[in-house]
Amino acid sequence: MQKQEGFLAGVRGNRLYHQRWLPEGGTKAGLVVAHGLAEHSGRYGNLIDRFVPKGYAVYGIDHVGHGKSTGQRLYVERFGDYADSLSGFLDSVRELQPGKPLFLVGHSMGGLIAALTLLDQQGGLSGAVLSGPAIKAPGDLPPAVLRIGRLLSRLCPRLGLVPVSAEGVSRDPRVVEAYINDPLVSRGRITARLGMEILAAMAQVRREAARITLPLLIVQGGADRLVDPAGARLFYDAVASADKRLILYEGLYHEVFNEPERHRVLTDVEQWLEAHLNREQGG
Repeated sequence: MQKQEGFLAGVRGNRLYHQRWLPEGGTKAGLVVAHGLAEHSGRYGNLIDRFVPKGYAVYGIDHVGHGKSTGQRLYVERFGDYADSLSGFLDSVRELQPGKPLFLVGHSMGGLIAALTLLDQQGGLSGAVLSGPAIKAPGDLPPAVLRIGRLLSRLCPRLGLVPVSAEGVSRDPRVVEAYINDPLVSRGRITARLGMEILAAMAQVRREAARITLPLLIVQGGADRLVDPAGARLFYDAVASADKRLILYEGLYHEVFNEPERHRVLTDVEQWLEAHLNREQGG
């Protein structure tokens, strides 16, 4: 396995850190990973260890304000900045592996970013895998809270409001401990602007999901406490993809790739990817 890394020019003058893990032999397909809120592209070791030896090149980018990329932590001017950055990264990956199948993999807020990107950019992708996509916030927010949030987003956009939770990421205590001790994971509070931008992006994706038509796999932990598992079903029902599948894992927490049952989840993803590669190749 070969690892390469670097920086790309991003929106609003930011520098976006990216890395890629390449198989020793030929590359049969690429996976572009969009990570979740407060984390970074280096937390997908289980995915990398599973797929790179099988001929997949894995590409990851740290979103604006995340990981090794520049920008204020847990803040964004507009949620579209994430999607624009991911779209540009997809273009660069296509240049690196021309003619090879390419799949988009989005987790949590990265699943929301991926879904927003897919509303306008599906060409050149063979499919998408969304893990615990942030399509619906946990619980119902009272209208008064939303009004206050919108006001703070305008007047005090950088004000930290909601703390980032670590306990709900996995039932594996080693994963939680590593998350807490990871210096590249943001442990502050979600700013007013980011919170409202996430809610607005969720609403847009639910409203316009029928524009998505490419093959889609959604894997969702049934005991997810960080996003509402019902959002995965809402999104699944709303997309127009003729080829779509939703797998709900009862009892699993948010990061299904990092749960004790990760082998089963990764096997399901691998089987789905291989089936679609075989179909493209006429197998």
